[in-house]
Amino acid sequence: MVKRAAGLRLLRSLMRSGKAQQRVVSKVVAQLFAAPKAKPRPTAKSTVRPARKAAAAPASVPAKVAAPHVPASPGKWLASHFTAPALAGAGAARRMSYWLYLPERMPDPASGAGLPLVVLLHGCQQTATQLAQGTRMNQLAERSGCAVLYPQQRVSSHAQRCWKWFDHATQLGGGDVPMIVGIIDKVQRQYGFDRSRIYIAGMSAGAGMAHIVALNHPDLIAAVGLHSGPAFGAGHSVMGALGVLQHGAGARGERAIHDILQRRPGFPGMPTILIQGEGDRVVRPINQGQLLEQGLLLNGLPAGMAGKAGSVPGGRAGSRKAQQIQDYYAGRSLVLRVARIAQLEHAWSGGDPAVPFHAGGGPDAGQMMLDFFARHRRAPA
Repeated sequence: MVKRAAGLRLLRSLMRSGKAQQRVVSKVVAQLFAAPKAKPRPTAKSTVRPARKAAAAPASVPAKVAAPHVPASPGKWLASHFTAPALAGAGAARRMSYWLYLPERMPDPASGAGLPLVVLLHGCQQTATQLAQGTRMNQLAERSGCAVLYPQQRVSSHAQRCWKWFDHATQLGGGDVPMIVGIIDKVQRQYGFDRSRIYIAGMSAGAGMAHIVALNHPDLIAAVGLHSGPAFGAGHSVMGALGVLQHGAGARGERAIHDILQRRPGFPGMPTILIQGEGDRVVRPINQGQLLEQGLLLNGLPAGMAGKAGSVPGGRAGSRKAQQIQDYYAGRSLVLRVARIAQLEHAWSGGDPAVPFHAGGGPDAGQMMLDFFARHRRAPA
């Protein structure tokens, strides 16, 4: 009740905004204040299962079936879960579901030539399968020759499946971060993915969590893609999170990056692509500007450095949306790409408009990310 009262006070403080903006903020408050549901009983061990039950197939050969709401692709669409053992004093074991897309052509395990892996995190009020459908990432991965992993937040952790990017312990590498890393390690060992080419990306709250995973595990993640994501390092409460979405992280975000660099001398840098809609009133564009400054710090580039600017028309079905691009290089290596998309609201650019939080117009954000990721690999530690 106290939190809801605080939310109402903040809404009254935003009365200077237009009515449309107030409606957007109201929805964000409702999402963040949603109480988590009761935790389900934990399962003793992890098992692999197809997304839908298929006719008798050997247990060692996953069935090639499509999960509900995901367009069929020639590869394999698998559903499973990861169970982390209970820690002393931490209660029962925790379980997280995930989906995995494997392209039709998989390399021979004996060759040692593993595929790259892209980890994609959904936003609030989304599921992993909705993100797969909306981004069309499975089809893109089929053409590009990579696998895609979709962890899914538990409703027992947040009723709207929001990743807790604003939680201070999570920002330091706790919370759901070990679960996501555990899933990555599991599928990497199981399918022999190229450990030097593991990437992570997300939309909205998923972008915030993807950034946190990358910053806490830079030897694992070769590059990160953030679509409509909040600046890192601030929030630390539900009300604080709302402030970040509307106004950015401010000086606290810069301090958080310095803390990362101090805790990890020799930080290897983090190549990043940032995609943001100019019309986004949920995660305002000020966040992208602050993420850029954070990216400059992380990659050892001067604060306020000017990028190489350009613009290209983009979009599906004759969209008039265009993207403004700025590229930032460390020597000859493109380490930061910043894309600002005209007219785009809080939605994945170039996606399936039949799925919430995806816009049919605009450049294909998934392809932009894959093109950027292809430039980078992480040298062995």
